[in-house]
Amino acid sequence: MALMRAALIWAVVAGAIVVSFAVAATSPLLAWRGPTYVVAGFAGVLALALVLLQPLLAAGYLPGLPVPRGRQVHRWVGAALVAAILIHVAGLWLTSPPDVVDALLFDSPTPFSVWGVVAMWAAFAAALLAALRRPLRIRPRLWRLGHTVLVVFVVLGGVVHALLIDGTMGSVSKLVLCALVVTASAVALFDLRAWMLLTRRKLQDRRP
Repeated sequence: MALMRAALIWAVVAGAIVVSFAVAATSPLLAWRGPTYVVAGFAGVLALALVLLQPLLAAGYLPGLPVPRGRQVHRWVGAALVAAILIHVAGLWLTSPPDVVDALLFDSPTPFSVWGVVAMWAAFAAALLAALRRPLRIRPRLWRLGHTVLVVFVVLGGVVHALLIDGTMGSVSKLVLCALVVTASAVALFDLRAWMLLTRRKLQDRRP
């Protein structure tokens, strides 16, 4: 039973990611597009796939990767996520600099750009906070709360960005992947009870 459950979990996660890439690779929107645009597009798909893996790794949901090992991989996947976002934005910059400037300045007429930029800066901030945790000796409770808030922005911004944009990902595969991202993140946050940190702080502040 446990083996079947493990196989099912990996099949769902791997299937959602592989299908998303397969659909994007066969999209007619790639016709006449240059290699830079194609790489940027696939980097965006990869970023969304990595966002799916992050809560699964942090909470130890992936069979064969218990929490300690999963969180080690979580850090490496976080670095890969930052790299994928940088490639995505850099590729779009090379293909259309004015659009990227407008997006970064929150002056773009397309709503999906705003959500994408919010998710990008939140991801960068979460990665920076993780990197500075030990050097700055940030208290675990404060670090965890800050990291959780930033992750929520990454998930919401990334999912809304993906759903609003009419890109290479198919509607069904994109919807399934986004639903898995939201579900995995919500379940992980509930299990880890990150909000309890804020509740405890309020209770402490009320004590005489």
